[in-house]
Amino acid sequence: IEPLRASLCEKNKVAKYNDSKKEMRFMNGSIIYFLCCNCDNDAMRFSGIEFDVLMIDEATHFKKEWLDKMRACVRGANNFPKRIYYTCNPDGVSLTYIKRLFIDRRFEVGENPDDYSFIQSLLTDNQALMKADPEYMAYLESLPEKLKQAWLNGRWDVFEGAYFEEFRTTPDPQLCYEAGITVEEALKEHRYTHVIEPFDIPDSWKIYRSYDFGYGKPFSVGWWAQDYDGCLYRILELYGCTSTPNEGVKWAPSVQMDKIAEIEAEHPWLKGKQIRGVADPAIWEKSHGLSIADEADKRCIWFEPGNNNRIQGWMQIRERLKFDENGFAMMYFFSNCKAIIRTMPLMMFDEHKVEDLDSSLEDHACDECRYMCEMFTIPPRIITKEPVIISDPLNQFTKGGPLDRYKAQIRRT
Repeated sequence: IEPLRASLCEKNKVAKYNDSKKEMRFMNGSIIYFLCCNCDNDAMRFSGIEFDVLMIDEATHFKKEWLDKMRACVRGANNFPKRIYYTCNPDGVSLTYIKRLFIDRRFEVGENPDDYSFIQSLLTDNQALMKADPEYMAYLESLPEKLKQAWLNGRWDVFEGAYFEEFRTTPDPQLCYEAGITVEEALKEHRYTHVIEPFDIPDSWKIYRSYDFGYGKPFSVGWWAQDYDGCLYRILELYGCTSTPNEGVKWAPSVQMDKIAEIEAEHPWLKGKQIRGVADPAIWEKSHGLSIADEADKRCIWFEPGNNNRIQGWMQIRERLKFDENGFAMMYFFSNCKAIIRTMPLMMFDEHKVEDLDSSLEDHACDECRYMCEMFTIPPRIITKEPVIISDPLNQFTKGGPLDRYKAQIRRT
């Protein structure tokens, strides 16, 4: 505000600034409003306002619902071209939303691709800043790797600040390069990614079901297959959400259970299977008469109470998401499971419980995923990598060198 005030109000005297209202009025009647949005109530204050141009700084730090409310204000009967500008870094709660529109360009119904344009600007493009603060480059280079890649190199495929930063919807090109394979080969081999294309489930694999109840908020059901090594595959899901994120379809428990029973009776992956289920312990609550679990029992849908230790459950998800030395994980998601693929990257740390996930977010699919992982806990996976040898003047680490001969002697002994 101060630079604009000095230039437009004090020096050129073409506008007047009202500090209490945080607005700048020009001689021709134009107005610049300087507004903030820190909570849901702030977002509601935008109702009824009309803007010709909207500029949002650090847009990825605003919830998508807030961005939608602000975008709805860009309207009017005049002929002035309506525009919206977002400036942001590859981080924050709306990273995946902004990335979908401007980087991946995956558009949904009602979104016109011609309305969205992305202009990348790296630190090296800002010559004024580089000249004024030459040490800023060194500061960015000293940041943790993921944050450095995002802020310095402008990479949108790292998830600094995300709760499940291990989660990958596509293989990391750098990891594929280091492994000597292409991204296409990695996808085919299920390496360095957690989202894979569906395949026919072997009849001998066991099938499981996880469930998180919701009414005003979405309910979530996930069906899982487990292979002989204990790896979990989310093969199917039912997500009770409207077209508005985090808004439930308001199905009664009986309707939800009817739909689950219908899917399990008809879907070829589930039909005729003995399915063991796990759910939020709250569904056994009977304060209003028949519990949700009772509704399930009436339809021969069996659940057992899930472990509700949140931190322990999140740790189990992270352990399964880890890639081993060859790029394989212990949990995968079929590409048809849209809800978990959409919402898992959105999860952020709770500001007050630093080890927990922010439960105000759309965490319903992640919750039932947590119950599933705690049914079959795995120990911490210790990932070992070959050390990078910077200097080896005595050829101790070369193939067939002294170290290799020593290891061979030990094996023979």
